[in-house]
Amino acid sequence: MGKRAILDKIHSPRSLRYLSDAQLEQLCAELREELIEGVSANGGHLASNLGVVELTVALHMVFRSPTDQIVWDVGHQCYTHKLLTGRRHGLEHLRQKDGMAGFPKPDESIHDAFVAGHASTSLSVADGLARGKELLREEGFVIAVIGDGALTGGLAYEGLNNLSRKKNGKVIVVLNDNKMSISKNVGGLTKYLSRLRTAGPYYKLKNLVKSALGSVPHMGEGMVEAAGGVLSQMKDVLYRSGFFEDMGYTYMGPVDGHDLTALRDALEQAKKLERPVLLHVETVKGKGYPQAENNPGAYHGVSKFDPKEQGSPLPSTDSFSDVFGRHLTRLAGEDHRICAVTAAMKYATGLYHFSRRFKGQGRFFDVGIAEGHGVTFCAGLAAKGVLPVFAVYSSFLQRGFDQLIHDCSIHPQHVVLAVDRAGLVGEDGETHHGVFDCAFLSTIPGASIYAPASYEELQLCLEKALYQTKGLCAVRYPRGAQPLLAEEYITGGIDIALTGPKHGKTLLVTYGRLYGEVSRAHQALGEQGMEVSLLKLTRVWPLEQAAVEAAMAFDRVLFLEEGIRSGGIGEHFALALIERGYRGRVQIRAIDNRFVPQGSVEEQLRLVGLDAASIVKAVLETGGEGESREG
Repeated sequence: MGKRAILDKIHSPRSLRYLSDAQLEQLCAELREELIEGVSANGGHLASNLGVVELTVALHMVFRSPTDQIVWDVGHQCYTHKLLTGRRHGLEHLRQKDGMAGFPKPDESIHDAFVAGHASTSLSVADGLARGKELLREEGFVIAVIGDGALTGGLAYEGLNNLSRKKNGKVIVVLNDNKMSISKNVGGLTKYLSRLRTAGPYYKLKNLVKSALGSVPHMGEGMVEAAGGVLSQMKDVLYRSGFFEDMGYTYMGPVDGHDLTALRDALEQAKKLERPVLLHVETVKGKGYPQAENNPGAYHGVSKFDPKEQGSPLPSTDSFSDVFGRHLTRLAGEDHRICAVTAAMKYATGLYHFSRRFKGQGRFFDVGIAEGHGVTFCAGLAAKGVLPVFAVYSSFLQRGFDQLIHDCSIHPQHVVLAVDRAGLVGEDGETHHGVFDCAFLSTIPGASIYAPASYEELQLCLEKALYQTKGLCAVRYPRGAQPLLAEEYITGGIDIALTGPKHGKTLLVTYGRLYGEVSRAHQALGEQGMEVSLLKLTRVWPLEQAAVEAAMAFDRVLFLEEGIRSGGIGEHFALALIERGYRGRVQIRAIDNRFVPQGSVEEQLRLVGLDAASIVKAVLETGGEGESREG
């Protein structure tokens, strides 16, 4: 990173104590320069981090990390925190293999209190940390920084409720209100916070009155006390509601989140109170970088870009997400029953096409960061005969597992899940890999799973899910573009596809994006004179009986899966063979029940042995030997 006069001197949060106000302001400017330079070079979350620079500096000025623990929610706004806690060098390798993570990671630094890649968790975590500190008689505050977007998630309210039950004066909730999550915020909470923002002048008036009356000789203290009742009544009128205070919090704010002095004063005041405090801070997402300020959604999570360019880094038009969004929009143009649902991910899931086409028609729903609600909401729509399609990241769908079982499947409802980011996702790492969905969806009675390997298959699977499949149905597809396939591996439908002899020594079985890697391995093995066949599944659950029958004709079956091994499709396939009396060897090569660290997708596939070269090596080295299940 470049030379920065003040930032170069910051080696830990303690260094902040020795800076003047002017130096602190300069530090904030330098931090923004550093963030723009680092994220533009490596990709990452930009707008959210630019918005919390002053807030992060103020937190580390007032509190003493790691004795005082800061819990970041979602965690993607923690870059400034990392720069101030001795990890500035890590920005050069942000989100790369063996580099600095884009989210808090306790094993990376003692200043990271808890891992956080999903929203709405900070309040429950803070509650646990605070009560743990009490039990262990440890010193220090716990500060939960939660955005207004994350506050739309149900878990946040569970945490908010429990956190206030014990009158713990060592807990502070900082509500980072930037009017955004990833997409624009929606719902009643947004309207409520808007009312609180309009009440901001109350606090300025209160401080002004207290200052003026307090200076009156002999009578000042009494006059301040008398005025306090009037000011409190004024606050009630201005707020119209005391939601946070009714919950048991001392509400403070709104405070300008880019005014270091105001932030520092508010945080110092919050420390002195002996009960839970909610400090409402207003920030601007993308602050200090005009392109990000004007279009914070586009600059939320970005790939590498030229910071000198004036245009926004738009979502890729060559991706599964975009193909899904466009095709669903076309289908909805012909069928008024189709509705689209997202959980604050309109742009990332490709649903911005749908939202523009059907704007004002009541067919597009953004439920905010509330995946559990999104699933049950879709079940309600389906119960009325509507065709809901819920576009959601695989890793975020995990948060709606109970609703998938209870609300969509016990009394079957025809809900279609467009499961984006299926498989390994690259630089976001462990918190965002979509490797569990096949394992947990396949446990649900009546559920169906499609895993297309190409854009054409994705469109066909979406149509089949909508019109030819009953009950809960998932169409899962990866991040990014379709794999490059040689002509002989391109299929024209969604039936099983067998390439090579219909019987023989070795059969490779796979599905989804991994078909690209396996097909290259299959081609390479053929060039080395090995007679190997390749079977591609498109509907992976329930298992196609024709696929199981086809595998019975081979001496050895190697199932390759870009998903977790335990409970995955490979294990189901192996069991189906054994139950049919299969006498050959069955091997499963999948993600062997581990969390895969950040890096590129190519690096991650190599790490778990699922890239083409590793597959070829495995076939050649074992020659049919190795871990096996024999009937």
